[in-house]
Amino acid sequence: MDNIIEEFNEYRSRMNEKLLADNNKIVKRIFNLDTNAYAAGALDVKTKELLGLVASAVLRCDDCVKYHLETSHKEGVTKEEMMEAMGIATLVGGTIVVPHLRRAYEFWEALEENK
Repeated sequence: MDNIIEEFNEYRSRMNEKLLADNNKIVKRIFNLDTNAYAAGALDVKTKELLGLVASAVLRCDDCVKYHLETSHKEGVTKEEMMEAMGIATLVGGTIVVPHLRRAYEFWEALEENK
């Protein structure tokens, strides 16, 4: 299997560079707002990433799920914490979230293998 983590990160970086190079003020502001929203504040980064993970799963955005999984993993989230958060996402989002849960689990396994 190709490295799904490297593929995801390479594509994300390449496309983000292109988007930001286009110099669209609205896009740049949204990217900046997103970056700042996940910085430590009243909630720590780990908690914010898990919140982002749940919201992304409910909204069924696989790219967002992967991003939050990787950042959560870097922040020290355990598999048990991730699965509890994804359980909440599946409860809130319903069974339509199950395919995203599968892909999230697969991506988490890849993160664990690449420690």
